Amino acid sequence: MTDRLYYTDSFLQEFEARVVAVNGEAVILDRSTFYPTSGGQVFDTGWLAVNGAERIRVKDVTENEQTGEVLHLLESRAAALQPGSLVRGTIDADRRLDHMQQHSGQHVLSAAFEKLYGFATVSFHMGEESCTIDLATAAVSAKELEAAEALANQVIAEDRPVEIRFATADEARTLGVRKIPPAEREKLRLIDIHDFDLNACGGTHVRSTGQIGGILLRKIEKVKQGVRVEFVCGLRAVRTARRDFETLSEAASIFSTHIWELPQQVRKSLDEVKSAQKAQHRLLEEVAELQAHQILHSAPLRGEHQLVAQFFAERDLTFIKMLAQKLTRSGNVVVLLGCGGDQPSLVFAQTPGLPYDMGALMKQTVQQLGTRGGGNRDMAQGGAPDAARAEGTLQQAASVIG
Repeated sequence: MTDRLYYTDSFLQEFEARVVAVNGEAVILDRSTFYPTSGGQVFDTGWLAVNGAERIRVKDVTENEQTGEVLHLLESRAAALQPGSLVRGTIDADRRLDHMQQHSGQHVLSAAFEKLYGFATVSFHMGEESCTIDLATAAVSAKELEAAEALANQVIAEDRPVEIRFATADEARTLGVRKIPPAEREKLRLIDIHDFDLNACGGTHVRSTGQIGGILLRKIEKVKQGVRVEFVCGLRAVRTARRDFETLSEAASIFSTHIWELPQQVRKSLDEVKSAQKAQHRLLEEVAELQAHQILHSAPLRGEHQLVAQFFAERDLTFIKMLAQKLTRSGNVVVLLGCGGDQPSLVFAQTPGLPYDMGALMKQTVQQLGTRGGGNRDMAQGGAPDAARAEGTLQQAASVIG
């Protein structure tokens, strides 16, 4: 079992140890301050110096839960690294500080939700950009979110002591520990945030809540086990707030407005876009109506129906569908249309009651083209690999109609 030095001092950045075993690029030490991925917290990185000389990067740290051994995964194998070798380890201090701020902040935030609303935290995940907790509740309102954030930051501002304690499971129950892990252990490591939270945890933590720096809640989403809350703490929160501000400022400059007025300007622009789209749609319908009359004036008569087979290089699927609808409502018409543009497409349609099957004809056509499509007896649509093949296919389909 590896003696985990961070259990009693999360701020310990350097240590000496002896190599217990080497397996490829994985090294087991008799003692270590490197934190392995567990309990929602990600691993430390850093370096191992072998016999005071060669320095090797530690790129990942894992644990063997059965044996309690910590495995240090190296970027390369050092020839001098053998069982019994003396090594000096150094962790990445900035990464460790970030992890302490995020994990301690999570304890404060989880306790805030539980104290205010009885929402228990069922899981915690620390990511590279943000962290999340999953709360055992069906919903969290904006007001509840704001209140929990405010309480958490109040506790941070009060700079309450954060202490490490050890107790048996039975002792922990009498102490009012917020969540006791199911795994049986001789002693539980408890993180005690003075007069606010007491919780069993093996992670790395700050010495006082003021070192967390601050908590910023980002968003919530419904998940299978409840509600997921995304948050950032400390220096990560500062970076996130800076990025948000720069993004909002850039967006505001586009609209020539202040960032506080940005939502109003965006809504106004969306309304204008919707109005423009409606006007464009009306104009397109008028164009389709006029074009339908022109086409029918010269379309050949095949028995008791007219046949229209036409390709529109500059139009899109929306227009040829609209045109097909106009044509088939103006008499007994079979319509075979194609378009070019960014997405070459086909539309086959007929006036209801005519004897053809547009869906079957389209299925046969797209199989030949190697694309996809479908529909019903009276209207179907499909794709084409390019404009040239879309145009050429119309004549083949017209020959089937006769």
